[in-house]
Amino acid sequence: MSDMSDTDILISGGGIAGLIAASAFGAAGFSVLCVDPSAPITTRNAEGSDLRSTAFLQPSRDFLDQAGMWRHFAPHAMPLQIMRIVDAGGVEAVARSAHDFNASDISDLPFGWNLPNWLLRREGLARISELDHVTFRAGVGTKSLLTRSAEARVTLTDGTRVRARLVIAADGRNSPMRKAAGIPVTTLRYGQKALAFAVSHDHPHDNISTEVHRSGGPFTLVPLPDYEGKPSSAVVWMERGPEAERLYALPQPAFEDEMRTRSAELYGPLRLISQRTIWPIISQVAHRLTGERLALVAEAAHVVPPIGAQGLNMSLADMATLLDLAKAAPDRLGEAAMLQKYERARHAEIAARVAGVDALNRASMADDQGLRDLRMKALNSFYSVKPVRQILMRAGLGARAAR
Repeated sequence: MSDMSDTDILISGGGIAGLIAASAFGAAGFSVLCVDPSAPITTRNAEGSDLRSTAFLQPSRDFLDQAGMWRHFAPHAMPLQIMRIVDAGGVEAVARSAHDFNASDISDLPFGWNLPNWLLRREGLARISELDHVTFRAGVGTKSLLTRSAEARVTLTDGTRVRARLVIAADGRNSPMRKAAGIPVTTLRYGQKALAFAVSHDHPHDNISTEVHRSGGPFTLVPLPDYEGKPSSAVVWMERGPEAERLYALPQPAFEDEMRTRSAELYGPLRLISQRTIWPIISQVAHRLTGERLALVAEAAHVVPPIGAQGLNMSLADMATLLDLAKAAPDRLGEAAMLQKYERARHAEIAARVAGVDALNRASMADDQGLRDLRMKALNSFYSVKPVRQILMRAGLGARAAR
């Protein structure tokens, strides 16, 4: 039909995951159309800018390099050499134990590299602009999905119709394409919300990502490049919903006082250098990762609390698996056999990681003093045995660390 365009792959969602998927499949020679109902916000101080940051773990860097994206990200990336877990769960909000998980115990490389999300979108678009057979359309979303064994037909919100061999849903936790395919999800709600923002501080971060555990969820500082000559970090502060809302509404001086206390004063006074954003914390898993001519990736497939840098790194593992299958048999792209292999390869791994992060989050929320003491003792025990510590670090990376 004359009003229908053709592409190998239609990607629903142009966030970080969608842009990376578009680059990866485009670099592999597939024609790609990526659509998103919102225009990406690519500057730090713009209204609605995503002030969270993403730590790409070692296995993810290899995939990003293959997609041609790492050279765009690398100049801005802050290496993460040490993951420091601090327990401040005593009567007073001060550090009573701290354990450093050092990447040098398992690898010659850092655990990962941290970048702000708004910058990832900017550099992702720059990479896509280099690929002739990748098209990105902002301000246009997916409206409906009709599939047959041989193709998918997607109607976009502007009335355009697209015929694709494979539809990749990278369109978030409320995925329109997942809903159109009738794929249910299981959602766990914690009654938590997370604040995300950036701070500067007097003490250097020394490429250490620090999680401070007390109650309500972790207070996590992740290294960023210096800001106006001062050390800087991205912060994700998880609390129970009412407390998070109270903190979000505080005037800046009062908020900075609360930050200093909650961080156990590890970095000295913390100065807010960005807007604050707030969002709800959930775990969510799709019952299936595929439908006819459809593959779910990233938050369309799974959502986890922001602990241990698992979220987007799980998403890149989805894409890497899907891309390997597509490259192995490009003439079978989107066929049922390919999608069944994707389902088998990813579903158990996703379920295990979601369960693991769920357990860590519940432990970090503990209010009862006895439970907080038990949490500290468990961490001390795990850390004290080097082989156990190394197993935990390798498991967190999602693959054997490079040497």
